[in-house]
Amino acid sequence: MNTPTEQPRCGHIALIGAPNAGKSTLMNRMVGTKISIVTPKAQTTRTRVTGVAMEGEAQLVFVDVPGVFDATQQFEKSMVSAAWNAAKSADVILFIHDARKKPTDETEAVVARIRDLGKPAIIALNKTDAVDDKKVLLERTVWFNERLVWQHIFMISARKGDGVQDLREALAELMPPGPHLYDRDALTDMPMRLIASELTREQCFLKLQEELPYTLTVENEKYDQRADGSVEIHQNIIVQNERQKTILIGEGGQMLKAIGERARHEIGRLIGAKCHLYLFVKVRADWKDKPEAYSYLGLEFRQ
Repeated sequence: MNTPTEQPRCGHIALIGAPNAGKSTLMNRMVGTKISIVTPKAQTTRTRVTGVAMEGEAQLVFVDVPGVFDATQQFEKSMVSAAWNAAKSADVILFIHDARKKPTDETEAVVARIRDLGKPAIIALNKTDAVDDKKVLLERTVWFNERLVWQHIFMISARKGDGVQDLREALAELMPPGPHLYDRDALTDMPMRLIASELTREQCFLKLQEELPYTLTVENEKYDQRADGSVEIHQNIIVQNERQKTILIGEGGQMLKAIGERARHEIGRLIGAKCHLYLFVKVRADWKDKPEAYSYLGLEFRQ
């Protein structure tokens, strides 16, 4: 593949795919650090997450959005709507499909909608390292190739990095000419306080997995920098009932302590400074029905 031109280029790339297709893992790999949280929970990403990477003189602005699926509830519909809005405003669509999974009618509908947008599109068949039968990969490639939507089809492993560099170069070539939107060393335009709340939410899911529903959320009550350069953060972990609160706190507060230790480490690593993290658990049964919840996550609230 040719080396990207030295002319400055810059564009937005919308990462579209089903829940757990590996969008967040891929963006983190592209950026070179954790910007978007990754858990085994489906539909972990709730809000628009922006990651910035350089490939030669091309600045790639990745937009990781909630997974697209057939949503039924208002909150989930808002997340899916945010994903498609990002696709509409992007310069390139990067569709990520879990190579282990056979395309379904829902996949067909998503591909058709991408085609209707009329934008340059690339598909990445992800998690190929977990597919032993090469015939399966060939079948997936043929199926997507027949849809005649894609500029390129790549087989990658976002987790291991296989094929990712070739994908970066292809995306760089599709970026429109123009000045860079961010400094060359920028990683994201997300407020650090929002990233901090997401990192704590990630640790809740990693520690408790199926014991808690994905509806749990984390809000920042305080985010201040101390005189010594360290950061003091107070966060509320919002659950929907007392049972969830009990599980999250754990016997003698041990579970909450463990979550706090891991979140403190992740936040401190990202900001490059000591983090003083204080966690509080609150019950708010109807938090998903409040306009504040939508605005906090950058989603559109509709009655």
